[in-house]
Amino acid sequence: MTEIIFEVREDVADGGYTAAALGYGIHTQAETLEELRAMVKDAVRCYFDDSMQAPKIIRS
Repeated sequence: MTEIIFEVREDVADGGYTAAALGYGIHTQAETLEELRAMVKDAVRCYFDDSMQAPKIIRS
């Protein structure tokens, strides 16, 4: 796999943003889009351990 795609949504009720990976059980949230990008990268790092190759491209 060379890329992973996240669906990003604005949380209208509570504020902030959420991101969910398409086809993977990876979810995260943050107050700003800049924070969300960092949280997405961290979530991908945590999900793909040493036995699994992480994707090189992360789209959100």
